[in-house]
Amino acid sequence: MPELPSEFATQMRDMLGSEAEAFLQSYEAPRSYGLRLNRLKLPPGHPMEHTLRQQFGLRPVAWCPDGFTYPENARPGRHLYHAAGLYYIQEPSAMIAAELLDPQPGEAILDLAAAPGGKTTQIAARLKGQGVLVANDIHPARAKILSENIERMGIVNAIVTQATPAQLAARFPERFDRVLLDAPCSGEGMFRKDPEALQEWSREAVEACAARQRDILPHAAAMLKPGGYLVYSTCTFNRLENEETIADFLSRHPGFRLEREERMWPHLGQGEGHYAALLRKVGEPRRMTAESSNGPGPIRPSKGKSSKHRRNPADVAVAQSAFESFAREHLPGFTLPANGQALRFGDSLFWVPAPPSFPVGTEWMEGLRVLRPGLQLGELRPGGRFEPNHALAMAISAEDAHLVADWDADAPEAAAYCRGESLPAPSGCKGWGIAAINGFPLGWVKASDGQFKNHRPKGLRLQ
Repeated sequence: MPELPSEFATQMRDMLGSEAEAFLQSYEAPRSYGLRLNRLKLPPGHPMEHTLRQQFGLRPVAWCPDGFTYPENARPGRHLYHAAGLYYIQEPSAMIAAELLDPQPGEAILDLAAAPGGKTTQIAARLKGQGVLVANDIHPARAKILSENIERMGIVNAIVTQATPAQLAARFPERFDRVLLDAPCSGEGMFRKDPEALQEWSREAVEACAARQRDILPHAAAMLKPGGYLVYSTCTFNRLENEETIADFLSRHPGFRLEREERMWPHLGQGEGHYAALLRKVGEPRRMTAESSNGPGPIRPSKGKSSKHRRNPADVAVAQSAFESFAREHLPGFTLPANGQALRFGDSLFWVPAPPSFPVGTEWMEGLRVLRPGLQLGELRPGGRFEPNHALAMAISAEDAHLVADWDADAPEAAAYCRGESLPAPSGCKGWGIAAINGFPLGWVKASDGQFKNHRPKGLRLQ
């Protein structure tokens, strides 16, 4: 562990007094490792949970019922169970923010600075596939990783955007039941995990982060419905980015009340450290309707082919009919999520969440960078042929499929599939099917001529 900056040590001694030495000495201890089970795939009581506990030496996290710590040598991130989306590798104290937000099934939720997706996927599990989750990140590479993690976890009701807070606030005034802002910060809680964060720390960086946080927070607040809840969180310790930023916000926004604050310390429990504040917007909660919402905020229509396809009902109907024909043959047990609508981008067909809590249609996407407008079902190929997308494989149960190639997680065939190899198929097998480990999908195969042709995306294949 590199030496801590003297100014940081002084800051913490001023904050913690006699407790500071225990805090500073915690940097000599090994960092914490954690994961959170994906309840969309592993409901409570599922027998696989016992297997995972035993295999990886999991120990419960006190503040998150789905969270666990594990020893460094367990390496669950390298196991095929991770590829199947059974859990998300997440630092234990970071789990407090979504727990404090307490999302409820059916609600409209915004995760404003969402990448890489730990808190997003935690919220999605609490929504249980109901309602809508808009997950945003302004950085293209991070937004792409966010979208990939949403896909791996089998989330059906998430929309991924790449926009500034101001852009979203203009589109969604008072549209969300709950908003999470895990704000960009100086990362003092990352020092044991990421030495680069330690090298980049300075008092000037802390002040710059606080200024940016105070600019973003009002935009997050503007998107919250009356009576709704907002959680502001950071992975840093200084008061300027935490209590003082919240106090500054409350002084300028008397329509908000502080309900609760939580501090997670590395010397007092599991995790690297976190701060979270729960705020409530004054007013009575109201049920949004198409009439009361008056549509989304200002829209600048985009130009281009995808916009045309998006609005043309005939194009959507053709693609949806092709999907339904595919599903009848290959996914006889699958039903599209309720409260959604089909949307076509070029040749790609999506199922967009459209719950009563979020009655803004799809027009708000015009002119906005949307990486994932919902669950990607697949693509329409020449001749009206439908080809399923990997996201659909990860969002279904193996029981939904007519054809399943199911292997034990430790079987060589499972590893070969994840490397992108074709595999032998039983005689007579034909058509699209699911490749799975212990009943959990890994992706698509297509059987013909005694082979399972591998359709796992090339970018996801293991080396």
